[in-house]
Amino acid sequence: MIGGKHLLLLAEFMLLARCQEKLTVSMWPKLEEFFPGDLFYLSCDNIASSSRVQWYLNNTVVKQSPTSETWKIAVASPKHSGFYHCENNGQRSDNLFINVQEYAPIASLTIKTGHPVMKTGHSVMLQLDNEDGLQGWKCGVYRRALNQMKKIKFHLKITTSVVFQTTRINAPETIFWCYDSTKKMRSNQIIIRASDKEVSLEMYPLPPVVGEPLTLRCLVWGTDQISNTVFYKDNAVIIGAVSSTHTITNVTELTEGQYKCDVTYTHKAQAAGPPYHEVSDTQEVFVQVHPIRAIISEIYGLSCSCPLCGRDSSYHWYHRNDDQLWASMGFNSNYFTPKASGSYACRAVWTNGRSFLSNSYAYQLSGSDELTIFIIILLVILTIVLVTGLAVWYKYHKKKSNTTGPVYEEVALRSRDENKYETLQKAHGARGEAEYDTLFPVTSGREKKEGDYQQLKKEEMKDGTYYTLGMEGAAGGGMI
Repeated sequence: MIGGKHLLLLAEFMLLARCQEKLTVSMWPKLEEFFPGDLFYLSCDNIASSSRVQWYLNNTVVKQSPTSETWKIAVASPKHSGFYHCENNGQRSDNLFINVQEYAPIASLTIKTGHPVMKTGHSVMLQLDNEDGLQGWKCGVYRRALNQMKKIKFHLKITTSVVFQTTRINAPETIFWCYDSTKKMRSNQIIIRASDKEVSLEMYPLPPVVGEPLTLRCLVWGTDQISNTVFYKDNAVIIGAVSSTHTITNVTELTEGQYKCDVTYTHKAQAAGPPYHEVSDTQEVFVQVHPIRAIISEIYGLSCSCPLCGRDSSYHWYHRNDDQLWASMGFNSNYFTPKASGSYACRAVWTNGRSFLSNSYAYQLSGSDELTIFIIILLVILTIVLVTGLAVWYKYHKKKSNTTGPVYEEVALRSRDENKYETLQKAHGARGEAEYDTLFPVTSGREKKEGDYQQLKKEEMKDGTYYTLGMEGAAGGGMI
């Protein structure tokens, strides 16, 4: 009986201690810098009761916030900057300051292979690009449903791009982002969702921007034999057609909502019987206003400008490649003369950030431009041939006039960038699961052993002539 009273008193003491704990606002995933389009959760911790939670931004009640302890900011924008606090049962938390930038992060994270909505148990290939290099970079992985935060660790030397495979996607929502050793430089986020259904609704993985088009696509795993597709927004029919895609030509804030698709399809191996019919999971669409972005125009070629960017900005140029991704061209000037027709874009870049990519510009060379470029290329080729011929003639006559000295053969030193991945180990002190996700490399190679020398045979040394042995370096594996 006395023991029961002690247990009751202990429970009451623990409840009282919990009630006296101060409310705090925490954020998941934990980010050092915030950029347009980021997804994060705010949590009001140590609440004393299940009564409603009130959220405040800059001491003003946020009307669109939930009354629960968790608040999801699906698409961050500069309007979300400020001091956040929560109140519950007469208690108030301390402030949490968040500052969302108006520009894009310095690095790009994109989906190389896969889709924003994957079938449960599958994985995707992600590509990380940073034109200033990726040495010391890591990636974060956050799974809200599993209350799980992990890291992906690389072993990279001098490289500006890396492709890696994620672990199997089993959580309903997984957030990926990458950052350098200081956590001040980072990439955008990529969000991969999982679905058990054969049909999924997907769109471009980054949030749509006001004034730009948005394409919705209804995807069926294992077949493209789709006979009819109906798109819904907030359970109301948008359009029904044979096409499995629907394009919203001009995105506005009214575009936001919950979308799904209803599809009728068959498989090639299906010989008889009625077609299949299934509805996708619902996907939320959140719209962001225009962030800082560059502007491209045609003035004696192409010109790039960014009135809202810093004066110390440089300008980088991009073109669309075969897989419709923007690839860097390596030009760092605000003026650029294309040598071929095609789609081009540019952006301003500075120390810790960059503008969003400019509008796409379809450039068409005129007949006179093509002739001029042809003449320039022809002159360059003739110049190279002439210089090469003179060099060969000079070396031949020099060798003929000097035959008494020793002759040395230069052997080129070949090396390739080392780009290896490490199997991630369990963090010290972790309980139950590893701190790191296992990283699956795209390619792997065997390292060659250095420090081995080949002994010259005596009979191979003739007429005082020696050959210098070259050392071959070890090698390993390794944008918007």
